[in-house]
Amino acid sequence: MSEQDDAHAVEDAAILECQRRYRAALHAMQTGVAYVREHQPGETTPKHLRVGVNSALVEHGVLVDLLVGKGILNWLEYYQALADGMEAEVDRYQARLDDIYGGQGGEVRVKLA
Repeated sequence: MSEQDDAHAVEDAAILECQRRYRAALHAMQTGVAYVREHQPGETTPKHLRVGVNSALVEHGVLVDLLVGKGILNWLEYYQALADGMEAEVDRYQARLDDIYGGQGGEVRVKLA
């Protein structure tokens, strides 16, 4: 196996780890949305969600294709940023749920994991 093959194998493994982190954070964020929906259902109506999801998917996909296609970033950088971003979203939902349910020192603590 050449050094270049080794480098690709390392990068592939790093991408897989970022994808794993993203999926774990996505699941935690999904749980946060479900808890928020119990207390603030207006922002989670089906039409509101569908329009937001479709718009975000199209915009995101086009932007990533452009950036990678132009060599501005590579796939590893993309997946690292994606996992970091989803973990930050989990943190935001965690703080929001702490406010809703009493959080630290309150009666109920919801932990997104």
